[in-house]
Amino acid sequence: MTEPATVAVADSFGRATTRGLWAALRSRPQFWVSVVLLVLLAVVAALPGPVAMLFGESDPRACDLLASNQPPGAGHPFGTDVQGCDVLANVLFGTRTSLFIGLATTAMSLAIAITLGTLAGYLGGWVDALIARGADVVLGFPFLLGAIIVLNTAPDRSPLVLSAVLAFFSWPTFARLIRSSVKEVREREFVQASHALGLSPSRVVLTHILPNSLASTLAIAATMVGGVIGAEATLTFLGVGLVPPSISWGVQLSTAQSYFQLAPHTVLFPSIFLTVTVISLIMLGDNLRDALDPRGRT
Repeated sequence: MTEPATVAVADSFGRATTRGLWAALRSRPQFWVSVVLLVLLAVVAALPGPVAMLFGESDPRACDLLASNQPPGAGHPFGTDVQGCDVLANVLFGTRTSLFIGLATTAMSLAIAITLGTLAGYLGGWVDALIARGADVVLGFPFLLGAIIVLNTAPDRSPLVLSAVLAFFSWPTFARLIRSSVKEVREREFVQASHALGLSPSRVVLTHILPNSLASTLAIAATMVGGVIGAEATLTFLGVGLVPPSISWGVQLSTAQSYFQLAPHTVLFPSIFLTVTVISLIMLGDNLRDALDPRGRT
């Protein structure tokens, strides 16, 4: 088998997988619902100011203490918080921070997992054993408990720092999945033919193995984004996540927890946005996972 033929086999396999995935997804109403909701949230995250202006208030830090904890009404569709700040503006601007943390954490976790999981699955031997033991050590710490311990000692709890800490405790699961996929793909005929033709290991990995190993991992990654956003809100609510002047749904919920009975709207609206975002991402991940599983293609 010549090199062009080997590449063609790998490419045709990838195209067939992509076509099958799209055919399975486009007939699923839940997939389209999640996509529409996530597109709307992406627009809000990209343009929180203009979107907030449509409702009368574009500055989340324009506060009036005389209007503290006002219920929803004219000029403040979601009401105001304890400092007299517009809840809607804070929710819209918090979308950017919460989505950034979810996406940044997942991206960093995937970068670590793809590197280590590919090395473990492709090389095997002592490399595989060393990476596996390192993953076991990290998995020995419960996700939230480990994050709480590290964040309590961090001098700065910015969104980027929080994302890095959450990524550190998230990569082992991805790495194990990628390792298993790489070990399976490396035994396929087109990969063996690539080796026989003298292609370098790095080229084989980058052009043949990884493109055919990451589909199931990316499906889980979509679900992870939602889980990370929920984790950020939980950590912030517990007092070890983001702190003002950062704006996120977790910060809003943490600030509003003492005023729930007096001003329930300050908890209700951030909670709604948080719930819709997490559910949308989980729905997207579930649909991708089911579409990649032949038994889920009904």
